[in-house]
Amino acid sequence: MLIAAAERAGTFIPRFCYHPRMKSVGVCRMCLVEVGGPRGPSLQPSCFVEVQDGAEVVTTSDKVKKAQDGVLEFLLVNHPLDCPVCDKGGECPLQDQTLAYGPGETRFVEEKRHFEKPIPISELVLLDRERCIQCSRCTRFASEVAGEAQIDFIGRGELIEVNTFPDLPFTSYFSGNTVQICPVGALTATPYRFTARPWDLDQVESTCTTCSVGCRVAVQSSANRVTRLLGIDVDPVNHGWLCDKGRFAYEAVNGTDRLTDPLVRKDGDLVPVSWHEALDAVARALEASRSKHGSGSVGMIGGGRLTNEGAYAWAKLAKGVIGTDSVDAQLGDGLPAKVVLGLPTATIDQATSADTVIVLAGDLREEVPILFLRLRGAAADGGPSIVELAPHSTALTPYATASLRYQPGEASALVGALIAPDGAAPDGVSEESWQRARDLVGADNVVVVVGRPSLAEDGALVADAAQLLASRLPGARFLPVLRRGNVRGALDMGLGPGLLPGRVTLEAGRAYFVEHWGSVPDEEGRDTSAMLAAGAAAADSAADSAAAAGSQPLDTLIVLGADPLSDFPDRRLARRGLDGAGFVVAVASAPGEVVERADVVLPAAEAHERPGTTTNIEGRLSRLGQKLVPPGQAWPDWMIAVELAAHLGEDLGLDSVADVWDEIECLAPAYRGITRQVLESPTATDGVLVPLPSVEVALPPRRAAPLDPIAFPGVESVERQGAPPRAGLVEMPTAAQGAEDEAGRLAAGGDTGRAPVLLAGPVEIAVPHVAPNDRYSFRLVATRRLYDRGSAVSRVPALGALVQPAPLRVNPHDLDGLGVTSGASVRLRTATASAVLEVVPDPSLPRQVAAVDFNVELPEGTVADLVDVSHPVVEFRLETL
Repeated sequence: MLIAAAERAGTFIPRFCYHPRMKSVGVCRMCLVEVGGPRGPSLQPSCFVEVQDGAEVVTTSDKVKKAQDGVLEFLLVNHPLDCPVCDKGGECPLQDQTLAYGPGETRFVEEKRHFEKPIPISELVLLDRERCIQCSRCTRFASEVAGEAQIDFIGRGELIEVNTFPDLPFTSYFSGNTVQICPVGALTATPYRFTARPWDLDQVESTCTTCSVGCRVAVQSSANRVTRLLGIDVDPVNHGWLCDKGRFAYEAVNGTDRLTDPLVRKDGDLVPVSWHEALDAVARALEASRSKHGSGSVGMIGGGRLTNEGAYAWAKLAKGVIGTDSVDAQLGDGLPAKVVLGLPTATIDQATSADTVIVLAGDLREEVPILFLRLRGAAADGGPSIVELAPHSTALTPYATASLRYQPGEASALVGALIAPDGAAPDGVSEESWQRARDLVGADNVVVVVGRPSLAEDGALVADAAQLLASRLPGARFLPVLRRGNVRGALDMGLGPGLLPGRVTLEAGRAYFVEHWGSVPDEEGRDTSAMLAAGAAAADSAADSAAAAGSQPLDTLIVLGADPLSDFPDRRLARRGLDGAGFVVAVASAPGEVVERADVVLPAAEAHERPGTTTNIEGRLSRLGQKLVPPGQAWPDWMIAVELAAHLGEDLGLDSVADVWDEIECLAPAYRGITRQVLESPTATDGVLVPLPSVEVALPPRRAAPLDPIAFPGVESVERQGAPPRAGLVEMPTAAQGAEDEAGRLAAGGDTGRAPVLLAGPVEIAVPHVAPNDRYSFRLVATRRLYDRGSAVSRVPALGALVQPAPLRVNPHDLDGLGVTSGASVRLRTATASAVLEVVPDPSLPRQVAAVDFNVELPEGTVADLVDVSHPVVEFRLETL
């Protein structure tokens, strides 16, 4: 469009309705310019006219200026002059453009229109209708981008207003974006309203770590308190959009319940102590465990919320100093780590431009909302065909070309039939739909989005299906949608059993890391489930349990910023495992159930309080900006690991975040060449894909977009990490950019030797056998919700009220067979536990399958009590009450 071409050439054309991430509508008329034509120049909206070769465009003529004067004068007829009390004052496009392009005075003396103000249209958004200039940005975002037309224009003429529908509340997960892109103060966010003025805020660019997509954000603060997060338009990832959970979760950082001092349990109570005393207590416990039961009796759970630098330091401490490989950043709710790292990785852009996207995951809208926006938008615009393989319908189902259902435990069978030359259609699937899905799966450019559809099903079952797709579709690439913030980076840094930093296995990298670390574990360790089972064996004091868990106990357990009692699928096992662990160390930033059970608590810095890097689901490395000082005596995670190593008599050789990164770049094979110079370069503003492409790979230049102060008000002055790219061609970084630093290191005697080969290709995993269920039993699907009782929501006042109760969803034919009506209460009973739920019909579910949301309120019991991870699937009976 002319408006974009002019800006690229250095000429700014004022606008209100135009937004580069939405379709042009030309309703505000602020962007009128004179465009030459056969009959001479005429006024045309530059956001609605495409560039033509040889066209003559005038942006500053008297006619253009008069038009701009008129538009602004009419906009101000009814707009209240309440800038001193408006949250938008100081960063308001209407304010700025009135001063720059407006008439300077008004001829209207009549009374302005008035509405009740403000009115809450959701728990998070307030609407001031008097300020609205009808630019339609919010309504277009809701319909075009989010696909939820829950806000629209009502009324006509002078009475036109933006509002919600009477029977359809504004419940969008993306409502905060309408606040950010509003060019006036008509929409305001409840958590930010009246908390600060824009000129009082300090800001830095960073990355959101609420989920694993890695959206870029501007973190703004005042008086060492985060005041808000604003989305930054990064083309490969989030396009400037944020989900509401990521946007408002910062309130937890400001919480008054933060841990500020190390705590040690004395006489049954946790009491504040010095760091020296706390670390000394942990060191003594670790030494006692190693001498009594061996290094394998020490375990670490968590790490998905750490920075890459923190994860590396803890991996080096665990595997190079303590000598244990029982380390797991996943809490039993992901996929086997070696499978995740071994699959060929796709980017989000590759997924949105593929011929076919196979979705073998949970509801992306609930788990990775911005990835859902990207895929939904691409599909709605005629992009990739989506083939959905899921046990129930999801938010992507309406956009899927083919949506196939399977019972828990049968994903591999469905995939096998789908890609087999003579695969037969499953029951209930028409031959036409089945053939269409088979044709799409056989396309040339296929991306598979793979995740954990159900926490009540063993992750190895889905991983087996993913590896089957990889073996039969050799050109396919995979996008693993692991839910937790930096879990991909933590696995890259070696926080997984059988892994070492840089995406290498313990066996493949043994000699290499022994040379540089001094030692590594002799054998592969236990994952979260096995560690908790070992602790539970001690708690149960039962011979059969001890035999099942293995002879080596869990004598010392370190929990790294995780909450197994909330996130581990089997709550009974998590509770017994923590109770049976001989000594529990909690590295945490806020109180919780794990802290209450811990023997030592080490206070850690949280998001926005620590610098470093993070790696998203694509393997895209991006930087984290520190905005706050950690409260009290809280330390960054890497520093805690370094000091604990010192109390064990070892020196990790890491004195700063920069030192940690230099060692990662030097030793971790996948991160070779990504020096600090590369990270800080202008080309790394959008992140760096890991590993870097080889120097032989020719990458086309991309045009980096400047920050648009009108598209995303409030972030125009953010200090970008790396020089801010402007109009022009920018080359993506390659391994060659780290060559000069590598050569210097080799000349100084820092030869790191021959690095081990990266993990690639299918790996062997133990796939459990799933026996057929009988005609009276159901299989459970435990799904994730964006708003649940996890700490990322429960500690945030603005989000806590959004957690909804979870009904049990059952196929209506099964309800009819049981004689149960919608809304009735039923008891769900397994062999070891039961829960009472309200039941609702869901025709998308297969027969004898029921679905319920995990970690939300139930009338009686919890979903996590129903799950038994020792069984591949959860089978239960339904009882009427």
